[in-house]
Parts: sequence; C-alpha cells; structure tokens
Amino acid sequence: MSYDFRDQVIAVTGGAGGIGSAMCRRFASGGALCVVVDIDSARAKQVAADLPGTGHTGMGCDLLDRSAVEQMLEDIAVAYGRLDVLVNNVGMTSAERFDVRSVESIEQEINLNLLSPLITTRIAIPHLRASRDPRVITTVSLGGIFPLGETPIYTASKFGLRGAMLSIALDLKDKGIKAGSVLPSATDTRMLRQEAVDGGNSMQFQDPPQQPSDVVTAVVSLLDKPRLEAYARPGESWLVRIAMLAPNLLPKLFPLFRKRGERGMARYLEDLRRRGLARQTNGRWELVEEA
Repeated sequence: MSYDFRDQVIAVTGGAGGIGSAMCRRFASGGALCVVVDIDSARAKQVAADLPGTGHTGMGCDLLDRSAVEQMLEDIAVAYGRLDVLVNNVGMTSAERFDVRSVESIEQEINLNLLSPLITTRIAIPHLRASRDPRVITTVSLGGIFPLGETPIYTASKFGLRGAMLSIALDLKDKGIKAGSVLPSATDTRMLRQEAVDGGNSMQFQDPPQQPSDVVTAVVSLLDKPRLEAYARPGESWLVRIAMLAPNLLPKLFPLFRKRGERGMARYLEDLRRRGLARQTNGRWELVEEA
C-alpha cells in the first residue's frame, strides 16, 4: 500500500540540504506537514516557506547541542501535538586524510554522523508514541557497508550508524515504532561537490552520482513498505556486499577500481564546470556558490 502523507507530521534533519529539501518537497506534495530542521535557521525557514501546501515550519537547531534538540522536539510537540515520522538525514564528510586531520574534526564528524541521529531518535520517542503510526527513517550510506579508504571517519560513523539503526529497528518493532534506513551511494549534492573539488574519495565515482530524487524514492519505498533497509541503487549495493564477503581481498580489489573512480571524478568535475557549479583557478578546483 502507498503511504498516506496527508496531515502527517514529518521532521527532516539536515532539511535545508540537497537530499533533505528534496525529501521535504516530496512529502509536502503529498500533503504532509513538514518540519525542516537545519543548523542554518534562515535556510530552513526559506525551504519551509517554499514548500507546497501549508502548515510547514523551518527550525534552526544544532544537533550537537542536546538541549537544543530537546527544545526543537518540544516545539514540534507544542505546534503539532505529535511527531509521525522522524527522518535522520544530517551528515558531513571531510577530504582531509586521517593522518593529518585534527582530533577535534574527527570528534565532530563522529558526533554529527553517528551520535546525533541516535540521540535525536531517543529524545523523539515520547513524541513519536503520540502518533498512530510512528516511523523513523535514517539516511546512512553505502559507506556503512564498504570501507572508503580516503574517508575512514565517515566510514566509521556510517558503519556504526547502520549497525545501531538495525538494532534499534529490531528493538522498537514490538514497541510499535517502525524504523528503517536508506543507504545511498554518491549523490549529487553540495557535500559531494565540495568533496570532489577537495580531491576526496575517488572510489565513489565508479558511476555518475545519483540525484537526490533517487534517494527520496528509496525513502518513500520505506514508508510504503516498512523494512530494515532500502537502497537507491540496488545493483551497487549487491556489488559492495559481495565484496565484503572477503575483506582480506580488498587491498587487491581497490587498485582495480581506483583508476576508474579517478576518471569518474574527473568527468564529474567537468560536469560541474559545465553547469557553472565549479571552476579551476590556478590549477585548483573550487565551488561556485549558487545564487
């Protein structure tokens, strides 16, 4: 059966980003009441104002601040009386290599990608229980299955998040809350564009990046048919899962894919240049901020 979005209260963290805002547009077009949560309050409010329909709210919230998370969820409860769906979508990555990046940056990435979705979900449970059909959906990553050598902290956070959300889903099922995760591969968002111009993980460019709409389709499929995981590109998911059956072969497999990935990243950068989203200055790539 298709999920009925009408009058469902759906909160999306990282809601002003590329994937998050695409989710909100899809949910709102079906009649949902969207709460766009983002650290950038102005952008969150603008995304909410631009959504189809009425009753949407944009909220600024630093998800690393527990008191701010508690206040944000309390504000949702006051405004709507309940929370029907929590979408944990916030995330970050860094192109800095592990051996040179600061300990503080490692802690920040782990805290945002792994701890903040767990803490937000835990604090949200009383408000979810006020719903007749409470759901939790989390954006993980294929990086939660397959190690990305150039971004080990992102990999660590997503491996942990995937495992935690599988466990939470199993625990909450008998308590009336359905939880599942979507595991996208590289997606054409500002975060990926920044990683590309910074010379980040080339392994993820084996194929052209998918679009945020592909991730949204996977999320909607989880709402239509609740299950533990959904993949935006099922073929890629099978490839990485098969590769992980023999992790000791990874040092031999990586060189086979690295050159293809480097060519794919070069094509992506040229595509960004054609779209006016990136440029080369003195031989270095940089993003062109969108108006």
